Amino acid sequence: MILTSLRRWISPHPWQTNAALILIGTGLLLLTRQLISEFDHFTIGFSGVSGWSATLYLIAVAVILTMPVNRYTFAIILAFAVAFRLVALFPHPYLSTDVYRYAWDGVVQHAHISPYRYVPGDPALRFLRAPNHDLLDHINRRDYAHTIYPPVAEMLFYLVTFISPTVTFMKGTMILFEGVTMVVLLKLLRELGFRPEQSLLYAWCPLLVWEIGSSGHLDSVAMAFIALALLARYRQQPILTGLFLGLAIMTKMYPLVLFPALFRRGEYKMPATVAAVVAIGYACYSSVGMRVFGFLAGYVQEEGIETGTRYFLLELAQRIPGLHGLPTTAYFAFAVLVFAGLTLWCWRTCCNPAWSASGSAQTRFGLPASAAFLVPAFALALALMLFFSPHYPWYVAWLVPFLTLVPDITVFAYVCGLFYLCTTEIAVGYGPQQFLLNKILYIGVLTAFLLDIALRRWPIYRLNLIRPSPEITRS
Repeated sequence: MILTSLRRWISPHPWQTNAALILIGTGLLLLTRQLISEFDHFTIGFSGVSGWSATLYLIAVAVILTMPVNRYTFAIILAFAVAFRLVALFPHPYLSTDVYRYAWDGVVQHAHISPYRYVPGDPALRFLRAPNHDLLDHINRRDYAHTIYPPVAEMLFYLVTFISPTVTFMKGTMILFEGVTMVVLLKLLRELGFRPEQSLLYAWCPLLVWEIGSSGHLDSVAMAFIALALLARYRQQPILTGLFLGLAIMTKMYPLVLFPALFRRGEYKMPATVAAVVAIGYACYSSVGMRVFGFLAGYVQEEGIETGTRYFLLELAQRIPGLHGLPTTAYFAFAVLVFAGLTLWCWRTCCNPAWSASGSAQTRFGLPASAAFLVPAFALALALMLFFSPHYPWYVAWLVPFLTLVPDITVFAYVCGLFYLCTTEIAVGYGPQQFLLNKILYIGVLTAFLLDIALRRWPIYRLNLIRPSPEITRS
């Protein structure tokens, strides 16, 4: 009798989950406020705030994936998610000035001028400077870089500034698109048979609070369209899949890599819709000719994309004896081979019902056969980031929706590791500093990958960290 009572007390209860989440959420909220405070004066530094934020976030992830919940749990998650973003919304962005360019591009379009035609500092736009000096003064590369954002992004900038040409309203719009992503993720989680509380993995991610809530990055819009494309693909709606994927590509180019995973062999409505969205988007701004691609060529050169100076894996290979002269073309060829292999895997996994039904996605992640495409889509997105080795944490924000649906220790290490390291002293500058940052990051990712393999062979891990069904865990 006593032993039974003791076991009943020790076993986790939903109220313990809620109490833990309230404590962790309060800590994250205080850290979000501390982030804003760090804009004006140093206390614990951005690295101190990011490090503690990432730690608390990972603890919250562990709690929500392993503990029982009740009807109050989701309300707690949502309330704190909104609070984080409200704290970050109203202060001016400090860590990035990209959002000023968004608002400026909208203002330029309201003057009936293509945003691709002139750089912000061009004398032809002098008449816009005085009424919008608060925007122009904060724009980076304003004297030599045309806008780089694709047509759908520019259309959004036009619509937002039609209502209010302010940075706060632009940031608020990006947060609203996060709301769209959240709603879609909730729909997917329910249809996949997972608890809606798993949406905490997205809602409480500090990288998103910093880079979207505080800095207002456009990646929020791309994530919303990607999530909608995933939902449409799961529901086998090819035209909607193509529409939303096309809109994501025309917002930020990188979602193009998801095409092999979302394409179904023999179904050509989806690729035709993607092509139509891209064609119509560029046609709307075709009056400027090739300048519709904006600063893309300059960005490729400035960021070392063409020369290969930005790729960590290439630089790492070049430090191996005998490979010092390894050319960038060899790195590109290797990347093409890897993506070709991933593409074949996508088509084998997503287009062969027998293979999908027996694949590892079902046994490892608990996904139904109809959602088998999520794993290769996630793999394509992660591979792009690992090959590209981005220098900015918001570039990996689009991995978080995938993490919400398919939690993975390795990717948590990558996302949280980059988020933290980019706030430390070694994130300043390029060359040796950037190589050191990436070396620490990739070692951490490799360690997490090996740890994941080891833990998945451990019975206690399999018993407690595989996501249980809603029927068992809700009370």
